[in-house]
Amino acid sequence: MEFNKIIAVTGKAGLYQVVSQSKNAIIVASLADDKRVAINATQNVSLLENIAIYTYEEDIPLLQVFKAMFEKTEGKEAISHKESGKKLEAFFAEVLPDYDAERVYTSNIKKVIQWFNLLVNAGMDFSKVETPTEEKTEKE
Repeated sequence: MEFNKIIAVTGKAGLYQVVSQSKNAIIVASLADDKRVAINATQNVSLLENIAIYTYEEDIPLLQVFKAMFEKTEGKEAISHKESGKKLEAFFAEVLPDYDAERVYTSNIKKVIQWFNLLVNAGMDFSKVETPTEEKTEKE
């Protein structure tokens, strides 16, 4: 399973892996039950590798957050996304201490934890997923 092929689809629960593409649809497999579905080109789709979490310094890619969660949980599931908001925020603060609490809502944290648990259950080993290196240009 490749992290760069995992997507979230607005209006559909869970995560999906891109299997194939046609002219006007994407064929995906659900990570939960491996059922294949065609996603219409008009549906809103987000690649997980393009999602970032706000911190006070910079935006942290979701993959880095997942890797930190993976280390903290030693490769096991995190707490349930159905826990209380306070517990979810406390867990998230341990993983990403400088997240921007004003811009990262409890619903966002719940979604990140839910996605992490789905990926771990599907066999994703974040210790083996490489972070894409990107060249940052310095502004003077």
